[in-house]
Amino acid sequence: MSASPSPSTTSPWPRRAVRWLACLLLALALWVAAVAASIWRYAGLHDPQAADAIVVLGAAVQGHGPSPVFAARIDHGVQLYQRGVAPLLVFTGGSSGQGLSEAQVAQQHALAQGVPPAVMRVETQSRTTADNLRLAKPLLQAAGAQRILLVSDPLHMRRAVTLARRLGLDAHPAPTPHTRYVGLWRKTQFLARETWFQALLLLGLHT
Repeated sequence: MSASPSPSTTSPWPRRAVRWLACLLLALALWVAAVAASIWRYAGLHDPQAADAIVVLGAAVQGHGPSPVFAARIDHGVQLYQRGVAPLLVFTGGSSGQGLSEAQVAQQHALAQGVPPAVMRVETQSRTTADNLRLAKPLLQAAGAQRILLVSDPLHMRRAVTLARRLGLDAHPAPTPHTRYVGLWRKTQFLARETWFQALLLLGLHT
């Protein structure tokens, strides 16, 4: 019967591998926490300067009208326009069915608040934030708009502005004053989702 290896002859590599793995996981956790913190801090930023256009990012539609989350975004965009912050409103968002697109619903909602049709543009094909911005870019270019304000929920702003600037847009945050994602659980879910997508974006794994 062969003798078991003594502790002095046992290879140190398994222990080193465990330590390296623990350090790697800790570094990853700290990096993800830093991404989440940056999203949280950015949520409170609002650029008050005048712009050439206001871009309202799409959200869900309920029936023939906007969901509460989307209505808050549209209303904030309309209020910025009515205060003279920018002369142009761009609504984004496609349709998930046979009904009106998110952008068309937003346009109707703004019309009901007295916004003239001539100052609005709609992008009706997108289904993601990246597509919202990519398909809105030609509308902005055609209107000669350079400096833009992005309107969305506060926790969505970090990723939205990052995506817009990667497209070459001079984008600045204009988050809704109050998020419709109320309660600790809903806010935590939204923050976790945005942290995931922002981390993938920073790693070049998401567009």
